[in-house]
Amino acid sequence: MKPKVFITRKVSEEITQKLGEVCEVEMWEEEDTPVPRDILEEKIKEVDGLLCLLTETIDKELLTQAKHLKVVSNMAVGYDNIDIEVANQQGVMVTNTPGILTETTADLTFALLMATARRIVEASDYLHQGEWKTWSPMQLTGQDVFGATIGIVGMGRIGEAVVKRAKGFGMDILYHNRSRKLETEKQYGVIYVELDHLLRESDFVVILTPYTSETKNLIAQRELALMKETAILINTARGGIVDEKALYQALKGNEIWAAGLDVFEKEPVSLQKQLLTLPNVVTLPHIGSASINTRIRMAQMAAVNLLNGLTNKSPVYSVV
Repeated sequence: MKPKVFITRKVSEEITQKLGEVCEVEMWEEEDTPVPRDILEEKIKEVDGLLCLLTETIDKELLTQAKHLKVVSNMAVGYDNIDIEVANQQGVMVTNTPGILTETTADLTFALLMATARRIVEASDYLHQGEWKTWSPMQLTGQDVFGATIGIVGMGRIGEAVVKRAKGFGMDILYHNRSRKLETEKQYGVIYVELDHLLRESDFVVILTPYTSETKNLIAQRELALMKETAILINTARGGIVDEKALYQALKGNEIWAAGLDVFEKEPVSLQKQLLTLPNVVTLPHIGSASINTRIRMAQMAAVNLLNGLTNKSPVYSVV
């Protein structure tokens, strides 16, 4: 009998055909709507494998109902949507898709940094709203990127990829990480510093650390107060790493100059969110890995991880 799998969002026919050679496949057919919780609860009781996105919360309640479940394949690098401890207790393998999206996410991180620094979105709106009447010396002036100091919080694969881009802009590079990356320091000339030092000295603070209990609200009122008034905060990691209420107050009070956000504590973000009302914030709908090639490769990797786990082979990437 073929193992049963459930896919929580519509993927390409190529993926379903590949899985269908080995598995009995069922898929939520909507592209833009997450699978309802009650349907997920129903399906997880009977499947051997689950291919899911960050939009699904795979918690204790779900996992303890999953009597046949062997593998949860998360189509993402992060896996904070999954209760890893319970999965481990239940003997459920959890896999993810790192590496594939490193360069694409680094591209987006630097694009967001530049758009925020040079007020690109604000300038585009200014033109489209018919406000551009003349040229003036200080009109829509932003912050320089070339030669500035960038502080990277979290020196993983994406952090190192951002370092390469920052080097091309002649930036001085500071970083903070749970452990020092001596090889990275040697290769790229980056400097390890404590977090407070990084916040005080950086013109751009870029958040790229994983979201854990230790990094929740890592950047809050005290940390924001350490930053320069001309500093820009960029977050392309997870929304919960930054205290959004404290960030709003810091931006509104001109304690820091601007912020660029691809992630929010609760997604999709409400249009009533205070941060969205500020002109010095550039916001994106969590599109860090959103290039066509990268998303196709992520889906393919998630499928391979799922198949390998179901056929007792080692997945390419395994969390537990």
